[in-house]
Amino acid sequence: MEFSAQQIASFLNGTVDGNPDVKVNRFSKIEEGQAGSLTFLANPKYESYIYHTQASIVLVNNDFVPSSAVAATLVRVPGAYAALATLMNLVEQAKPKKTGIAATACIAVSATLGEDCYIGQMASIGEQSVIGRGCRIYPHACIGDRVTVGEGTIIYPHVTVCDDTVIGRNCILQAGAVVGSDGFGFAPDGDTYRKIPQTGNVILEDDVEIGANTTVDRAVMGSTLIRLGVKLDNLIQIAHNVEIGKDTVIAAQTGIAGSTKVGEHCMFGGQVGLIGHIQVADHVHIGAQSGVARNITAAGAVMGSPVMPARDFFRSNILFGKLPELYRTLNRLEKEVEELRKNNHKQNCQNAETENARG
Repeated sequence: MEFSAQQIASFLNGTVDGNPDVKVNRFSKIEEGQAGSLTFLANPKYESYIYHTQASIVLVNNDFVPSSAVAATLVRVPGAYAALATLMNLVEQAKPKKTGIAATACIAVSATLGEDCYIGQMASIGEQSVIGRGCRIYPHACIGDRVTVGEGTIIYPHVTVCDDTVIGRNCILQAGAVVGSDGFGFAPDGDTYRKIPQTGNVILEDDVEIGANTTVDRAVMGSTLIRLGVKLDNLIQIAHNVEIGKDTVIAAQTGIAGSTKVGEHCMFGGQVGLIGHIQVADHVHIGAQSGVARNITAAGAVMGSPVMPARDFFRSNILFGKLPELYRTLNRLEKEVEELRKNNHKQNCQNAETENARG
């Protein structure tokens, strides 16, 4: 499929700087752009590439002012990154969709399938489960008993959805994700541990995405809740009875311990760790590799382990690099103070002897 700059600008409510008739048929990174490709510039760090890219069209923010000539046609939009996402979704939706039910799929007699579903080879759907209209369940996915999957949801290969899980509409579960496995609950019993049955479930609300090999544990009682629009990256651990507020995004290798509640519109960097039974307010941004061991009660950016306001963390980090020099300076000053103390003591003794001699 080919689109002209003018067609793209009209679709995105943007404007064209350059040739409105130039056409593109693929996407590219700005530093790898070739004729016939569309790219974008959203991060100022990449601005130098726009003056050399061979891409035919570049999406830019409305306020972009080039410092020299740009050969490519520019399509100006309010937000270049969001506009790119819109275009890529348009192209994705235009691709042919898999349809039909594979002969090797294993579907319980009591399960219910909506219209226009795709069920891939060796996928299984358990007793009394309900799969909504237009869902796509790829090969080797395993859907347990009494599971509800909302319409338009995509479940990729080797995903495991355990019993009683509730999944909303238009969710995406990437390959290898596990939703509804037992939470980590064990009661000490003398010198050993007794397993606590995990009798709750997991609820994913609409438009949730679960990354590859991410795990979301079922609750001990009640539900582990992943609210509307949450996006979880790959390799994340969400423990039992956790609640994550709507439109929160969390990067890879983050771990959230049991019964912690995360607010709405939060952003967590990679490898963040949160202990259990704490609360994180709305609009909190946590920097990568941070450790959170207490409640965060106000919006803002934090970082470090334990976390502190991001500004304080960066100031502390600057000082940390200067610690060897500060340590050497401190030792030198201690020696100088000790020498002054000795000299002062010696001088006081001499003064005392002089006074005694006069007396």
